[in-house]
Amino acid sequence: MYWQSEYECMERGELELLQLERLQATLNRVARNVPLYRKRFAELGIDPYDVQSLEDVKRLPFTTKEDLRQNYPYGLFAVPLRDVVRMQASTGTTGKPTVVGYTSGDVRRWSELAARILTAGGVTKDDAVQIAFNYGLFTGAFGVHSGAELIGASVIPSSGGDARRQISIMQDYRTTALVCTPSYALHLADTLDEMGVNKTALSLRFGLFGSEPWTEETRREIESRLGIQATDNYGLSEITGVAGECLERAGLHINEDHFLAEIVDPDTGEVLPAGAKGELVLTTLTKEAFPLIRFRTGDLTTLIDAPCPCGRTLKRMTRIPGRSDDMLIIHGVNVFPAQIEAVIAGTGLTDPHYQIVLDRVGHMDLATIKLEAPESFCTDSIKKSQRILENVRIRLQTELGVAFEVRLVEPRTIERVNGGRIVDRRKM
Repeated sequence: MYWQSEYECMERGELELLQLERLQATLNRVARNVPLYRKRFAELGIDPYDVQSLEDVKRLPFTTKEDLRQNYPYGLFAVPLRDVVRMQASTGTTGKPTVVGYTSGDVRRWSELAARILTAGGVTKDDAVQIAFNYGLFTGAFGVHSGAELIGASVIPSSGGDARRQISIMQDYRTTALVCTPSYALHLADTLDEMGVNKTALSLRFGLFGSEPWTEETRREIESRLGIQATDNYGLSEITGVAGECLERAGLHINEDHFLAEIVDPDTGEVLPAGAKGELVLTTLTKEAFPLIRFRTGDLTTLIDAPCPCGRTLKRMTRIPGRSDDMLIIHGVNVFPAQIEAVIAGTGLTDPHYQIVLDRVGHMDLATIKLEAPESFCTDSIKKSQRILENVRIRLQTELGVAFEVRLVEPRTIERVNGGRIVDRRKM
């Protein structure tokens, strides 16, 4: 099944000509309207009109998350604010979000890309799609929501929340397609068992999962316990609707008519040969409000050039096994250790030593901060210590959107070498 077969099955030579045309238009637009790119192009002696082939993209400068933070909130917008109809955001290491703007055209294209991914994953106008991503400034739910509506499916915006409530909705509304993180899907399966509800009592047929790494073993468990076909999809807060699996489930088809993908060495930035594993770099080809040139995603993957039995000619990418930076994904939310440190320091603790411990209880993430007690705590009251811990908990929840358990441990008991600051014991 295809949503836009004229693009999804386009002959490769024709697709590459379309990519080049759209790349040239994007480069001219950012050179005119985005000071960062205008300055960098000038420093490197790059004239957008000199880009005459897709190979020339290697000459262009990278864009990093640090660039986005330094240009907060609107410095990278390529259109006047009056043309922006929606703004969404992702967290950044300084605690300030990265603000992403969308024109009405951007929103329309995002809906089309989501419709492609949903259709590739088996969804049709006859389905009832339950979206269990959180709705808010984060982008997770909105694209899928509008894409499902575009297909003509019934949308159930259940958002995040109590798993028993989600299952009751599945039963009562006869949900046929579930959209959430893979870990939450397994949590729902656990809750089904606790409630004594057999999977055959549900109408589920398909599951579309993303926002965190997962494995083939996890896919098999989800499919077995929920009785569905599970597909993976990929996007970023900064760049939405990038890729999704078809029902062949042999890699995620990249929407190449909208995104130019490269694989680079995370350390050197050199473009790697076909089939090599490295960091995914994306250039947007059709975004109006927030175009990005050679954006370093920090995600590790491999591009697949071989044809897919589904008939789509779009290149595929392998599932994301991890990242090239220190970003953590907790409950589908991107969190950087520097954010946590900034929150702890903001509570008045001087040079605190801490450790982030991530566990999986059942199929849900459990995040704990072990905080070494300052020497002064030895003589302070327990009430004061608890007040400081509660302050840290509240600040982490409010500023990062993730619930942490915060524990005090004895001074000098946390390892200070060999990467002891993060202990990730989750097994996907």
